[in-house]
Amino acid sequence: MTDVLRHGRASLAFGFFAQGVAFALLVTRIPAVQDRYGVSDALLPVFLAAVPILAGIGSVVTGRLVRRVRPSRLLRWSQPVVLLALLGVGAGDEAAVLAVALGVFGLAVGALDASMNMLGVSLQRAYGRSIMLGFHAAYSLGGILGASLAWAGAHWDLALWVSYLPVVVALLPLALVGSRWYVDGDGGGAGEAAGEAAGVGFKVLLPLCLVMTFAYIGDSTVSNWSAKYLQDVLGSSEQLATVPYNVYMVTTLVGRAVGDLGVRRFGAVAVVRGGAVVAAGGFAVVAGAPGAWVGMLGFTLLGLGLCVLVPQTFAAAGRLAEERDGRPGASDAAVARLNVFNYVGFLIGSPLVGALGDAWSYRGAMLVPMVLVLVTVVYARSFEARPDRYGGGHERPRTADVGRGSNGL
Repeated sequence: MTDVLRHGRASLAFGFFAQGVAFALLVTRIPAVQDRYGVSDALLPVFLAAVPILAGIGSVVTGRLVRRVRPSRLLRWSQPVVLLALLGVGAGDEAAVLAVALGVFGLAVGALDASMNMLGVSLQRAYGRSIMLGFHAAYSLGGILGASLAWAGAHWDLALWVSYLPVVVALLPLALVGSRWYVDGDGGGAGEAAGEAAGVGFKVLLPLCLVMTFAYIGDSTVSNWSAKYLQDVLGSSEQLATVPYNVYMVTTLVGRAVGDLGVRRFGAVAVVRGGAVVAAGGFAVVAGAPGAWVGMLGFTLLGLGLCVLVPQTFAAAGRLAEERDGRPGASDAAVARLNVFNYVGFLIGSPLVGALGDAWSYRGAMLVPMVLVLVTVVYARSFEARPDRYGGGHERPRTADVGRGSNGL
């Protein structure tokens, strides 16, 4: 394995980590943001919905930009923008400032998510074995750290900018320095040929788009409703109600940390099927739980099951694009298109469960994401690798050349 690939893998993992920290710091301090800017309960959902909508737009724009600009360059500059926008959210004092900061954050997050997954897919292809889950494990680790820092800021009643400034000061220069070693895939963003390669049809990607949407519906259900469900439905204390999401984040990290080994040993199809079944079982346990501790067992299973779906969906999209259209940029275009459905699932999940919970019951509402996640089993064949299959007995004997590091461009 060349030093270029090793350095590229390490620097990209740090990029995923930094993004996890930044996103967790924003979403876990929403009540403090609302108090600082005096945003009403009626207006808050508008602000929150704007972020994933703009992120989807940012992802679409990125899919077009990579026809001319290498993904490494887009990632290099979108990550600092995300961090500075986070600081802007904490430093302002008027609703207009919040709107602008969140708008910039959303657009930059879309570009960041798309470009870093493009690089992850191309690096996995170069390694010839599954490494994508490891990048998302770094994101989960960053999310745990960010949520812990947010808890500390809330515990000591720190101003938002006081909580955000040290993180931005620490991460921004490290991200810029690390970006020197990003590695692009063959021909990514390499002029007109890449522009012509953005033609992998939506119909071909549709099964993967559905899996991405269902996975994020499940994830947003946990992040938005686990505490309320444990407290209001299962009768836990307020303090105990904060535990399920923390458990979910930790089990997500553990599952992703070891998930690549499972893909190499059993193949992506088996891992995705297994993850979907475990996640569906987790929702079933949550829906039928007689008490809080059984409910937490269900959320634990959810973390172990859902954690493999998103990384493997990105990997499958890139691989499918390369198989259908081997021209430069095909993989990047597919990843950018698929990334939009990350935000579609996020937008649908929380309101869907909330509406069903109010109209029916929250136990019944948990069965809906259970069924959606279980549908992933039907689409598992879309994760099968042809002809370069990841998994035991199917590793490539040598490393592919993915071009120069971005610092050499």
